[in-house]
This record gives sequence, structure tokens and C-alpha cells, in this order.
Amino acid sequence: MFAADYNNITRERVNEQWAIWKNARERFKGYEVYSCLGNHDMWWACPDKSDSMYGKPHVIAQLEMPGRFYSFEKHGWHFIILDSNNDNAGSLDAEQRKWLENDLASLRRGTPVLCMSHYPILGVSTIMEGGNHTDARYITNLFNKHRDKTITCISGHIHLLDEAGYDGVRYYCNGALSGFWWEDGDSDSAAKCYYRETPPGYAILDLFEDGSVSNRYYPHSF
Repeated sequence: MFAADYNNITRERVNEQWAIWKNARERFKGYEVYSCLGNHDMWWACPDKSDSMYGKPHVIAQLEMPGRFYSFEKHGWHFIILDSNNDNAGSLDAEQRKWLENDLASLRRGTPVLCMSHYPILGVSTIMEGGNHTDARYITNLFNKHRDKTITCISGHIHLLDEAGYDGVRYYCNGALSGFWWEDGDSDSAAKCYYRETPPGYAILDLFEDGSVSNRYYPHSF
């Protein structure tokens, strides 16, 4: 299992997976990495909730994140990293909502914003597959209050590739490097390792000074 959140995952398997991540991270240690919590990252089956490996804090430490949600500035852009993994999976908790409201309110008019969440805030393929943020109405209403900024959102979770636009905000769901969860696929897969019509792959985004974004998806055959 290439996940930590299933009920049968042991401590040893969790540590094996983090060792794989650290080995991969060494191969691109010259690059800055900003991570977002995913639903398969946490070891909820840990037998003792007081154990340091239980839940989100251990993942945050392994990924060297400043917190489960955070923001930062880079080359004139404002980046927001959200934690979607709360009650009613694909949602923001009350603490995070207040933080997001204040974070957006602090930005000057015209600021380009890139918002990353694991679950799609809005998507096309989620109509078929589910997995959309359950509080999408709240988030899109909040974005509407900040129409003086240029907001783009990126996500993953459902392993499908789509693009949506709503109320001046672009939403990109960029598939998954693991494709069909690192497996060959099933009868709905368009080809080996595909999840439905989407090949395994990764996206590269170009961010421009005017707030526009170029989002390109690159299939791989590993």
C-alpha cells in the first residue's frame, strides 16, 4: 500500500514510505519544496493517539512544513497552502477559515494569488467522481469578496485532469504522478496505469507578473 491512512498500515510501513520520500527528495534537493497535506499522508491507525507519529503533526515534520496551512510571498505572487483534511472531508475547519479570511484581506489590490488544496475546490471531473470541497460555496463566496485580486487554484486528489473557471477564478486539477495508484489500471482505464482517461503525470505552471497562468500537464511512463 502506497498510503499511510489505511487501517492495516503498520508503523514499519509508514517509516518505509517516508524513507522513499526522503530518498526522492535528495534527488532534487536544489529546489525549494512547499507541500500540502493529502488525505493519504496521515497514519490514523496508530494505536496510541499520543504517539508522535499519529496524525498531521508527524506529516508536517516529515515534509518540513511551517504548519498544516500557511502562506508565503515569492516574486510578487502570494501563495496559499490549505489543509483540506478536516470533518466532511474536503473542507476547511473554523480556525483555518478565519486565517484565510485575514490572509486574503491583508493583500493589496491586484495581488496575484496561487491557492493550493489537496481536494479540488471546484472541478469538472468531481461531478462524475466526487471529491470536491464540501465547503466550496463558502470558499467561492470568499473569493468573490476578493475579486480585486487575481486568484488561481490548483489541486489533485481525484487523479483526473480538468480545468474549470468560475467567477473570474481558474481551477486546475492536475492528475497524479501515481496514476492508477502505481498499479496497471482497470476496465475503465484508457491505457496502462491511467485513471480513467488521465495518464499518470505532473504539471508545470508558469506564473506571470500580470497574474495569468500557463498550466501544462506532462504524462510520464515510469
